[in-house]
Amino acid sequence: MKEEPVIASRTPAVLQLETGEYWWCSCGRSKDQPFCDGSHKGSSFVPEKIVIEETGRVALCNCKHSGNGAMCDGAHSSLS
Repeated sequence: MKEEPVIASRTPAVLQLETGEYWWCSCGRSKDQPFCDGSHKGSSFVPEKIVIEETGRVALCNCKHSGNGAMCDGAHSSLS
């Protein structure tokens, strides 16, 4: 049986990010949403590395159901 992620929020995290590497939480358990704090340890989830190549605003998925990985694709609007 596949583990389901915790829905951290039903809205994306819209953030201004500087260039660099970030680790997005895929399990939904991190206290540092939308970023990984290691809470996935012992589960089947692994964080996703995202690389921001140009400073700007991004919408990161907080529902953990995006078909586009860390980037919000609107999946939160269809969750029950």
